[in-house]
Amino acid sequence: MSIWLVMLAAGAVTFATRASFVVLLDRVEMPQWFRRALRFVPAAVLSAIIAPELALRDGALAVAWTNTQLLAGLAAIAVAWKTKNVLLTILAGMAALLLFQLLLGRA
Repeated sequence: MSIWLVMLAAGAVTFATRASFVVLLDRVEMPQWFRRALRFVPAAVLSAIIAPELALRDGALAVAWTNTQLLAGLAAIAVAWKTKNVLLTILAGMAALLLFQLLLGRA
């Protein structure tokens, strides 16, 4: 079997599973509590992706003032909470990471 055939099949399966939700959600009436719960999915997924990157080093928990990524992440969280502005949050997080790396000698 050709690698191209495998890639096309995988793409078709992925597209079909994602498209099925769009098609089905139009035809099936979801309970209101379920729709409210779906609003929290993006935040939960994003947290699950980001938290390990901030708090783990070499598979171990690294919650210390020398963890520059964790400090910058906390600064970005504070900016996001206060401003609700995505661009400002990203810029503040990047600036905080650079600042903490320069101050703690981890550049």
